[in-house]
Amino acid sequence: MQLPERGWELYAESNAGKNLVQPRYTGAFLFNTAAFILPALYSTLVKIWIANIDSSLVVTTDVYTYINTVAEVINEGLPRAVWVTIADTEARSLKARLGLAHSLIAFQALLGLLMSVIFFASAFVPRDVRAASITYIRVSAFSALSSAIEVAVSNATRALDKPDIPLLISSVKVAINIALDLLIISTFHVGNWNPDINIQAGIRLTCDMAAAISGLLYFMFTVSFRRSAEAPTLQGFIVLLKPGSITFIESALRNALYLWLVSGVVSMSADYATAWGVFSTIRWGLIMVPVQAAEATALTFVGHAWGQLKHGADPSRRSWSSLYGMTCFPST
Repeated sequence: MQLPERGWELYAESNAGKNLVQPRYTGAFLFNTAAFILPALYSTLVKIWIANIDSSLVVTTDVYTYINTVAEVINEGLPRAVWVTIADTEARSLKARLGLAHSLIAFQALLGLLMSVIFFASAFVPRDVRAASITYIRVSAFSALSSAIEVAVSNATRALDKPDIPLLISSVKVAINIALDLLIISTFHVGNWNPDINIQAGIRLTCDMAAAISGLLYFMFTVSFRRSAEAPTLQGFIVLLKPGSITFIESALRNALYLWLVSGVVSMSADYATAWGVFSTIRWGLIMVPVQAAEATALTFVGHAWGQLKHGADPSRRSWSSLYGMTCFPST
């Protein structure tokens, strides 16, 4: 079947029995925007609260960002392969796509745990705040595990047209974080103790793990168990590995250059590192949220339509106009 020139008019009808829900671009975009904006807002609040505790340690909170940057190498490998595998509704049944999602989550959780154990944290902060930061760094190192689970679940469920699950993860994480931070480390916290950044690190790690696991459990109970989906398999990993290896190499090179740049800034002084952290927070918090939401939404729909075009149309009948319609005119 040839994809229509406008790209999406027949998409929902032809895939009604292959998706968990009937996808709509506008709704998915709104879900993804909410899912991305909540953590961005919280990152800004964290810097304000840490500044109230000790302004010289604001730079330490960027350890969380640097660890996640390293973890991003594994989070942009196999998880980015979902758009041409799990999102392909034509090549695989829903049961098979769920099996790939389970394989992805299991493998990413294993990699995240391994990376958390081997993180060498002392290189991430300036020397003049390193002594006060080492406990914070060791606690934050395990954010690689929560990040790996969260990204795997989020990407897999977006490819399965379930953007409510990433939103649930972000909502749980931010809501619990803000509540505990207000009660424990804010200027009007309960009790008579003096809060420090290590308490904040423990709160953040606990909430990140709770959010990632809650999203995973919600996915398993509302989708996997009801559909009698396949368990993780080595074959599923191999299916994801071929397209995922390309994105892994690209991400490794890009993030290596980024960390080289950041390490140069950090080595100059804590002031430069703090300024860089504030700039990064503004960039990711204010500018990149709509870009990330649009990217995640577009990749899902293009993955669906590309599978339909690849498997349902005569290759000789594909035209540039049909490809243009597929990528530029999503359904609303």
